[in-house]
Amino acid sequence: MEEIKQPSSTIPRLGMPAPQFEAVTTHGTLRLSDFKGTWLILFSHPADFTPVCTTEFIGFSKIHPDLQKMNCELMGLSIDSVYSHIAWVRNIQEKLGVKITFPVIADLNKEVASLYGMVMPGESKTETSRCVFVIDDKQI
Repeated sequence: MEEIKQPSSTIPRLGMPAPQFEAVTTHGTLRLSDFKGTWLILFSHPADFTPVCTTEFIGFSKIHPDLQKMNCELMGLSIDSVYSHIAWVRNIQEKLGVKITFPVIADLNKEVASLYGMVMPGESKTETSRCVFVIDDKQI
């Protein structure tokens, strides 16, 4: 049986400050600090243009206005490029009639994914796992 090594990064713990980052997104360059004072749901998906990820994005898009009323924003992440994200978001709108209104991080170098422990050894070295982090208005 192959031994699974622990990732070099650890998953952030409850009650601890969220790891700060700056990343290129479908809405331009954003930083976690841009969301201070607002709750944030940061979630990852394995790959653009896949059926399950598409349904997840549609589901998040449908609840996004309600989350905003509760002072909460959404941000997606995968290691696909910003060009892939933009094409996928456009495809969702054109083919399925759903506009994705939240930013999606293009984490090609896996910096943000590593900070949040989103790449799981033994699962994939090239895709982020499905992860969800709820970050409060104080960035905890």
